[in-house]
Amino acid sequence: MESAKQSAHDPAKAERPTAPSLKRLRQMVETVMAGGGPARIQAQKAKGKFTARERINYLFDEGSFQETDILVGTRCADFGLKEKNPPGDGVVTGFGTINGRETCVFAQDFTVLGGSLGHAHAMKICKVMDLALANRVPVVGLLDSGGARIQEGVDSLDGYAEIFRRNVRSSGVIPQISVILGPCAGGAVYSPALTDFIFMVEGISHMFVTGPDVVKAATGEDVSFDQLGGCEAHASKSGVCHFVAKSEPDCFRQVRELLSFLPQNRWERPERVANPDPARRAIPLLEKMCEMDPRKPYRIHHVIWQIADEHKFFEVHAGFAKNIVVGFMRMGGEVAGVVANNPAHFAGALDINSADKAARFIRFLNAFNIPIVTLTDVPGYWPGVAQEHAGIIRHGAKLLYAYSEATVPKIAVVIRKAYGGAYIAMSSKRLGSDFNFSSPSAEIAVMGPAGAIEILYSRELAAAKMDEEKAALRARLTAEYKDRFASPYQTASTGSLDEVIEPSLLRYKIIRALRLLRDKRQPGTHECRGNIPL
Repeated sequence: MESAKQSAHDPAKAERPTAPSLKRLRQMVETVMAGGGPARIQAQKAKGKFTARERINYLFDEGSFQETDILVGTRCADFGLKEKNPPGDGVVTGFGTINGRETCVFAQDFTVLGGSLGHAHAMKICKVMDLALANRVPVVGLLDSGGARIQEGVDSLDGYAEIFRRNVRSSGVIPQISVILGPCAGGAVYSPALTDFIFMVEGISHMFVTGPDVVKAATGEDVSFDQLGGCEAHASKSGVCHFVAKSEPDCFRQVRELLSFLPQNRWERPERVANPDPARRAIPLLEKMCEMDPRKPYRIHHVIWQIADEHKFFEVHAGFAKNIVVGFMRMGGEVAGVVANNPAHFAGALDINSADKAARFIRFLNAFNIPIVTLTDVPGYWPGVAQEHAGIIRHGAKLLYAYSEATVPKIAVVIRKAYGGAYIAMSSKRLGSDFNFSSPSAEIAVMGPAGAIEILYSRELAAAKMDEEKAALRARLTAEYKDRFASPYQTASTGSLDEVIEPSLLRYKIIRALRLLRDKRQPGTHECRGNIPL
């Protein structure tokens, strides 16, 4: 259709007579391509936003996009809609290539009736989603809409239901990505929530079930659009948003990068790339971990960067539940997913949000044949009445379920410490991990040595008369407990650790294990349970 438009403006071709049927086609296409017209396009750009087709051109490989259903229009005759004849019914659909791989897309056009969703609009989206599922390729939604089209009544609400059903049917089968590039309100928010990843752009993206005016009328709370449903709210508080971009071009760059780590569908593996980084590259920096106080905070990112190919790590959900870090990296040229405790926040302890965040990411990795590398440095579960009453037991069980369910290759490494139930939850051997490694200084026990001796030797400590005597006794008992019950060698003697390794060899050990486990499970043979929001 783009080529038809170009030929209509080609002077060499314009000299030749044009068949009436071809002329009519070109006029119809040009009308649709003009969207809501110059005034509405200018208003869109005044907000710092691109048009729907500009967004598609940024996202897809140059010249690869093929539009579908360009001439579809509304069938609604009420309120003058038929006479307005909204171009494309406010949504652009089609397919093309991203990084050379086929991908389907729909992009809502805010310049046409505010991108509102009517029956034809919804059916266009459903049709391209069906196309993606049938051909086993990812689908990307670019959302910029005022919501359900009031003029079409319940038909528009039914349209959302049709989309939701397709979201669920495609879940865990093909990657689904939502990019919020304007308002997304009411029932419209649930389609993105059912997809695998959500992107938002600072200053232009908003998501909420009820807007600020309704909130104020219902609860008396005075809140702005950004405070209620902006990037910061959803990236750091609600956890709805996975990625935040500074601008639309930056957002599309991130989407392309994310897709480079993903397979096309559940029947494939992610693409392997040439790896210039030696697998046997030693990591002397990690040897310092052996000398570090287990209670001293540090960012786990430094460990991830050290073991990843070319020190590159693509983090997911960076602003939410920072006590656990998840994301993608390559090791030996192969894609792996990372789940790692982060001692820089809450000492790396597990809580409700971190359990939800990690569990859903693990289930995504399992659905799409991506190995899981777990880096453990966890003191336990975050204590408190608020956590208990909010359901840490129920939420923590999701993490146990996700690891136990996963049949992709699983490799876990205890960096410094792993205590109590949190040790089990972080991909322990008896939970089904394939390879479990530990640094020689790691502490693995029911609880920390300092707390354990207070319980086990409470009488002896109470009997000590002088503070100096008590301190010396406490230090001796702690050292004895640590050596006997919290040592990685004790854990290795039971088979719960496969190997206590030199930290500088960590990268090589993981890559070697991943190579052995590459054919552990053939893509597509696993049970498909979908990637339900957790």
